[in-house]
Amino acid sequence: MRKRAFLIAGLLVALLLAGVVSNFASGSPDGLDYAAREGCTFDADDEITGGACMAQREGEHQLGDSPLADYAIAGIDNEFLATGLSGVAGVLITFAIGGGLFWLLRRRDRASS
Repeated sequence: MRKRAFLIAGLLVALLLAGVVSNFASGSPDGLDYAAREGCTFDADDEITGGACMAQREGEHQLGDSPLADYAIAGIDNEFLATGLSGVAGVLITFAIGGGLFWLLRRRDRASS
């Protein structure tokens, strides 16, 4: 019973972090984005106007139009809600896959004993 309470508490904390706190993450480029943009100049619309950098060879991602692209759920106009729900969906999907794998491995282990 203690394991179940621990798992539920962990899931609730993860859901809270993904659903609420994720909206307060920095919008600044991370280290990889910063390094890819190094050497180029940008205009007010964040378009490359000159220089030479890795970002010039950047293309659209193959999954760029997927339902959870850009850390938001497509079709929801409220950015706070779209980001929060995307985080919650990610946590639930990850928890379901992880839980399913652990359940299968545990079941297989019992069958071989």
